[in-house]
Amino acid sequence: MEILEYRSVPAAAVSIGLTRRCPLHCRHCSTESLMDSEEYPAEMFTRFADTFTPESHPDFVLLSGGEALLRPTLVRAVADRARAVGARTHLLSGLFFARGSRIPAAVRRAIDTVDHFSASLDVFHEEEVSRAAVFRVLHELLDAGKDVSLQLVGLGPDDPYLADITGAVRREFEDHVPMLVVPLASVGRAREWFASHPGMPLPVTAEPCTLAGWPVVGFNGQVTACGNQDVMDGKVPLPAHLYLGHIARDDWATIRRRTLESPMVRSLRTFGPRYLADRVGAGCGDAGYCETCYTLSKSPDIRPGVRELVRRPSTAVVEELVTRSVADAGAMSFARHFTVEGYADLVALGHRTGQEGLACTG
Repeated sequence: MEILEYRSVPAAAVSIGLTRRCPLHCRHCSTESLMDSEEYPAEMFTRFADTFTPESHPDFVLLSGGEALLRPTLVRAVADRARAVGARTHLLSGLFFARGSRIPAAVRRAIDTVDHFSASLDVFHEEEVSRAAVFRVLHELLDAGKDVSLQLVGLGPDDPYLADITGAVRREFEDHVPMLVVPLASVGRAREWFASHPGMPLPVTAEPCTLAGWPVVGFNGQVTACGNQDVMDGKVPLPAHLYLGHIARDDWATIRRRTLESPMVRSLRTFGPRYLADRVGAGCGDAGYCETCYTLSKSPDIRPGVRELVRRPSTAVVEELVTRSVADAGAMSFARHFTVEGYADLVALGHRTGQEGLACTG
């Protein structure tokens, strides 16, 4: 809930994929991770975290992979650096280690270092790691005082698995473990699953693009204004307007500035890609939401048109109104846009009401 409350604030968080490697083989894996997948030197990530300062840092550092806990020492190093300047860390894991009888010591130390631990659980993950094993680990962490949550993937509001698993979690943990329930996307290995299940609906993305607010660091160090795995993997040629830099040479202050000041990224957050294509570019025809965004840089008119757009006094007013509207709508409104219909409220389970929000430091 606290993370979602900051979703309207550009550069309030940064997502970092610490590795692409993973020991699981989930059929829906968006990153198509395997144990022999790519992994880059830890120093690249720690150097970037070293550029966080008390005056300029993301409020949240979101760590994932692949499987980030294959690099427990790196998780601790980034989390320690974040905490030292006042940032908080969130770690997402597939719980490969839950297949053993105990949490490995190095993994447990890494989990203890982060502020919040989230586990992936869905019908595909359960083919790799049992539900009972996941519950056992979560109980152990809860008993030790760790804040935990679950990230679930489902096929839609009528998915019987979602009804079963969410009910089981609520009973098992007595409504103390929040769940973020998102729709399966046709990305990575899930694309093959969708191809064998014709007629399955694809998730709908809202307009304007509120997801363009937080920079995403890929496992290779590339930073984009978009977390779509096809963009990060190069399956879709990286659109120039979504490129924010590389952590091997750019510090947090530079990435933050580009996130806040890029005319294209600001316009995507305020108006969305379809508006830009129709009003400034060459039109989008029948292209989908994300596909329209990918093609924006191909229009020779888009950059000068967007620069002119953001120079207008009215654009600054609209930008402020959009940001304020998203903030005023709150975390639950954002959740309802991007989660499976009927399951958004589960993100608030166990949330302590009445606590004051933290000031966004940027």
